[in-house]
Amino acid sequence: MTDRRARARGDESGRTPPQPPAGAQQPAGTPQAQPPSGAPQAQPPTGTPQAQPPWRTPRAKKHSWRRQHAAPPPPPAPTPPATGSPNAPGPVRVEHRSVVESALYRDGRRVSSPDTLADTFRRLRETPDGMAWIGLHHPSEAELLSLAEEFDLHPLAVEDALEAHQRPKLERYGETLFVVLRAARYLDAPEEVDFGELHVFVGRDFLITVRHGAAPDLSAVRRRMEETPDLLALGPEAVLYAILDAVVDGYVPVVSGVQNDIDEIETEVFRGDPEVSRRIYELSREIVEFQRATRPLVGMLHALMAGFAKYGTDEELQRYLRDVADHVTHTSERVDGFRQALTEILTVNATLVTQQQNAEMRALAEAGFEQNEEIKKISSWAAILFAPTLVGTIYGMNFERMPELGWAYGYPFAILLMAGVCVSLYFIFKRRHWL
Repeated sequence: MTDRRARARGDESGRTPPQPPAGAQQPAGTPQAQPPSGAPQAQPPTGTPQAQPPWRTPRAKKHSWRRQHAAPPPPPAPTPPATGSPNAPGPVRVEHRSVVESALYRDGRRVSSPDTLADTFRRLRETPDGMAWIGLHHPSEAELLSLAEEFDLHPLAVEDALEAHQRPKLERYGETLFVVLRAARYLDAPEEVDFGELHVFVGRDFLITVRHGAAPDLSAVRRRMEETPDLLALGPEAVLYAILDAVVDGYVPVVSGVQNDIDEIETEVFRGDPEVSRRIYELSREIVEFQRATRPLVGMLHALMAGFAKYGTDEELQRYLRDVADHVTHTSERVDGFRQALTEILTVNATLVTQQQNAEMRALAEAGFEQNEEIKKISSWAAILFAPTLVGTIYGMNFERMPELGWAYGYPFAILLMAGVCVSLYFIFKRRHWL
């Protein structure tokens, strides 16, 4: 902050202000400075490099990485043709605005609301004891690099903010604190949990939020802080507390929604819903993501509390952060309980499914046994009836010479033979419990 404000007071300290670049035009009506008549114009000696402005020389070595990654300036926008011409463009497309809101505060009160990042940088240099609060949503690489150049952000933190998909963590780079948070919200219609990611840079006189996703709603946090200027006057640490509190409070409806889902799943399990296994699996994945969002917060807040004495945190702010830590601990324990409950529900569901499958297999086996008994009976009677049919068929053949046909006892013999075979087969099948 001191270096930035020193650059703004360059004229008062006797330093030469930076010259406009070549080809730049001055506004109309601005008188141009002329050298005195007859005075020779000073020319730099041949081979001597021109001196750089004092605020650029030390930064040139320090931020070489940012210059290498800096995006080239965009080309000038072409002048649109006149309305009604054949080359007139169609409807104007509204581009995404990554700067959600930018404001400067002093003593807990908003003093200005710059429209651009460059305007924010300039006004922060001109505002003694001021604090800049910049909110971004899916910023471009050029915007983050300009912030890194102005506020001396560490390249690793900038890279994390660009890439996103980070786990919650707390890291300190010099005088800048870098915090990654995972916010969550419960969607009632699809009955699922939506996660967002938030990156926070906290310095002595600035706080930058980089949001990836719909959650959390930082506009409500800003309104709350502006309504309590005494708390906002405590500086960027107070804003960080408010953001942490908003993220943790956003977990409460998620916990309630997940609890309702678990209750519904328990009912579906004992009702025998075939789709309940899929729902258990999907909810288990959401709870694992929820654990990854809440569990690291416990250690992060304990690390913040451990640095209270070292960094001179206000006592009132310490109480607020301890309250947030208690809520995080409670939420983390509830989420761990959810995962354990789902594990038990999945075990019970597997047991019930196994029992149902065993019952079905038993029913199939009983049906097969009964069918087998019926087949035995049918086969037994078929064999019994086959014996007289065979005898009658043999003696019914039209041969001229069959000794039994001329025998006086041929017919009674055939009848007794058929009856004897049938009775014998009946007792045989009856003994084997086929009949």
